Amino acid sequence: MRRILIVSAVLAAAGSVAASSTRQAVATDEHAGHESHDISGGSFSILQPVQGLPASGANAAARIASSPRRAAWATIRVGPTDSVRAWVVYPQTSAKAPVVIAIHENTGLTTWARGVADQLAADGFIGIAPDLLTMKRTGNLDTEWSADSGRAAISTLSNDDAQRMLDAVAKYGMSLPEALPAYGVVGFCWGGARSFLHAVHAPTLGAAVVYYGTSPSADQLAVIRAPVLGLYGGNDARVNATIPRADSAMKTLGRTFEHSIFEGAGHGFLRGQEGANGANMKATQEAWPRTIAFLRRHLAS
Repeated sequence: MRRILIVSAVLAAAGSVAASSTRQAVATDEHAGHESHDISGGSFSILQPVQGLPASGANAAARIASSPRRAAWATIRVGPTDSVRAWVVYPQTSAKAPVVIAIHENTGLTTWARGVADQLAADGFIGIAPDLLTMKRTGNLDTEWSADSGRAAISTLSNDDAQRMLDAVAKYGMSLPEALPAYGVVGFCWGGARSFLHAVHAPTLGAAVVYYGTSPSADQLAVIRAPVLGLYGGNDARVNATIPRADSAMKTLGRTFEHSIFEGAGHGFLRGQEGANGANMKATQEAWPRTIAFLRRHLAS
């Protein structure tokens, strides 16, 4: 059994961070030109699921249907007039576990993101996949909502509101009887950028993992505390152009920023594992174990 490191600060302190640390008042969709399921660079065929990895987009529904782990929807209050819906998955253990929030791509919460939460639970965390578009949806998540509708809605979501929702989800997660008072975030595409920004925003965050998300500006990073792991596809020039500024700023600040670029992989490789002539799967097989090792190192040992 792993020895769990307890994060001593309480989540309520996160609200004391000045608004200047999250300056993106109205979100622009920095990933509008990217397909969230990148199958470029080769023919597409559905791969068999690989044990120990999140399901691909093509396999996520079957993964959730066959999962042995306990999971349930939760409606989490954010403020007096808003809430966020989230898919919560529990690890198969009697020991208390840290919480890891999976932040969806630029189309809103999907079955695939719920599958990521299931894999986080398989790896020993309480996995929570919130729908940060809960208050903007025109239909139920269980019915099809187009990717274009999601992208249009997410372009109207401010970073401040996204961070408020993540704060509420983290507070809820750590209040669960099965949880330890420690949490991390892992985000993808738009969610990857939000994951990095949550490290800027939340002083009690234990760790942030960024999958192919843009980096904050140097002035935003001035207040960062949490360690960050960045994982990027080699064929993702626009996102990757923001890595050097983060690397320089984090080194100057004496903060942890580990990052890897996977040659030949495209944007969205974890979801689109079948693409890029095998490079996306290779990237997935390298990136996910690094993700879990990083989260365990900073949330548990």
